[in-house]
Amino acid sequence: MSDLIPRNEGAVVLVGVDFGLPHFDAELEELGLLAQTAGLQPVARLVCKRKAPDAALFVGSGKADEIRDLAELHRASEVVFDQSLSPAQQRNLERQLGIAVYDRTFLILEIFAQRARSHEGKLQVELARLQYLSTRLVRRWSHLERQTGGAGVRGGPGEKQIELDRRMIGESIKRTRERLVKVQRQRGTQRRQRERRDTFNISLVGYTNAGKSSIFNALVKARAYAADQLFATLDTTTRSLYLGDARRQVSISDTVGFIRDLPHGLVDAFKATLQEAVDADLLLHVVDASNPHHPEQMAEVQAVLKEIGADNVPQVLVFNKLDALESGQRPLQLADEIEVDGAPVSRIFLSARSGEGIPALRAELARRSRPEGADMPLEDGTELQGVDL
Repeated sequence: MSDLIPRNEGAVVLVGVDFGLPHFDAELEELGLLAQTAGLQPVARLVCKRKAPDAALFVGSGKADEIRDLAELHRASEVVFDQSLSPAQQRNLERQLGIAVYDRTFLILEIFAQRARSHEGKLQVELARLQYLSTRLVRRWSHLERQTGGAGVRGGPGEKQIELDRRMIGESIKRTRERLVKVQRQRGTQRRQRERRDTFNISLVGYTNAGKSSIFNALVKARAYAADQLFATLDTTTRSLYLGDARRQVSISDTVGFIRDLPHGLVDAFKATLQEAVDADLLLHVVDASNPHHPEQMAEVQAVLKEIGADNVPQVLVFNKLDALESGQRPLQLADEIEVDGAPVSRIFLSARSGEGIPALRAELARRSRPEGADMPLEDGTELQGVDL
């Protein structure tokens, strides 16, 4: 395609490679939602099968040419892969295709960077992005190839500048980690204050776009941002909730949503945010009951909870979006028990939008949190420590 023909800015071709692993998204539905959330517009999708990734181009030269032709046909300016690419694969693909190439990890990082609002959230995202970019210096700083090494310089052209950039990023990572540690200490102090009050702590967890923030708002009458999109909420928000049946105040936190193949850098960077789940007395595992892939999504959430050490915290499964189910799909009762990993777990069906099932959830929370004594009531939604945590 001639460079004189303009590309459509933000138009992307989505690519997925089926390596025979379970739960492959053949329609690239989730990748498309991620792209749209990041402000991109998918114009074409391509799925192929391979036994193993090609070392140089991930998909092989023939398929790379097919992707290039598809991008030219739709005048796409970028290509996004549903899997993680190595720095070398990403660089080689860009040379082969002649346009920008990104992977799923970069897309999630971009969304997190756009959505983070709190000081801690921004630091966490910045740390993850720096760690990601530190492995891709050879691609991001292509101008270094035009620099010649001076006398007595070992290695190829530009090595000195590359090492300088590596050192700068390394120092930035160190500074960001130090700042993050200070914020984490502050959060730990706030958490200990709640523990001294003998507050029962509840955390909402679940796959992204399952409706955690909507349930949070319905329970505490808050105004936390909620939208029908991936990663609508990144920063943990904590409020107090008074449960009349239990005659006590509890603390409830809305946390970041999980997703398949969540970059490990983000899991590490968001340990402080996810610490709310680790320290909780009860997890409300929110599930999108209307999503046909919800069993796989539940398994992904359980995997992340295990990774952060929260897999042993008691759970209540909250099947949301009851209003989106067809009449033949609706459960016979709103509250029951199912077996998860060989253990019985309480399950409640509800609709955060219509309010159906919310009283049953409040009753379950009261039953789980009921102490021997009782606290004085507070109005639902009272903010703890005067700030969003």
